Amino acid sequence: MKLDSLKKLYLEELRDLYSAETQLVKALPKMVKGASSAELKQAFGNHLEQTEEHVERLNEIFGRLDEKPTGKTCKAMKGLIEEGSEMLEEEGEESVIDAGLIGAAQRVEHYEIASYGTVRTFANLLGEQDAAELLQQTLDEEGETDKELSELAEGIVNNEALTEDGEQKEVATTGSRRR
Repeated sequence: MKLDSLKKLYLEELRDLYSAETQLVKALPKMVKGASSAELKQAFGNHLEQTEEHVERLNEIFGRLDEKPTGKTCKAMKGLIEEGSEMLEEEGEESVIDAGLIGAAQRVEHYEIASYGTVRTFANLLGEQDAAELLQQTLDEEGETDKELSELAEGIVNNEALTEDGEQKEVATTGSRRR
C-alpha cells in the first residue's frame, strides 16, 4: 500500500495494533501459566480479558471504516513476545523469573501505549471522534495495566527476587524451585 495520506497511515497503524493485540491474546495464557506468583497470574489473566476487549474495539473501528483489520503482522510485538517466551523457558528461582516476566510485560505495555497514543491522535486529526474515544479508553487501560505491573514489581515480586540474590535457601524452606 502506498502511504500517500494520513488516512492510509492510520489504517496501517490500526492493522498493526490489531495484529499486536491478537498475538497477545495467544501469548497471555502462557504468561498466566508460567508465572508463579498468584498476584501476577491474576494480573496476566485480567490483562487477557482486557486484550480481548481491545480486539473487539478495534473490530468496531474497522467496521465503521468498512475496512478489514487483517493483512499486517506486527513485527515489534512478535519480537516482544519472543523475549517473554524466552523468560518462560529460563531455569531459576520462581520469584526471579516472575520479575523477568513483569519486565517483559511492561515492555509490551509501553509499546502498546505508544501505539495507541499515535492512532488516537490520527483519529482526532481525521475527525474520527468515536474511534478516538475507543482508542483513548484502550490507552487508559494499557496505562492502568502498566501501573499495576509496576506496583507488583515494587511490592511483592521484586522483593522476593531480591531475597534470592544474596544466599541460596534450602528448597525445604522456600518451596519448590523451577526445574
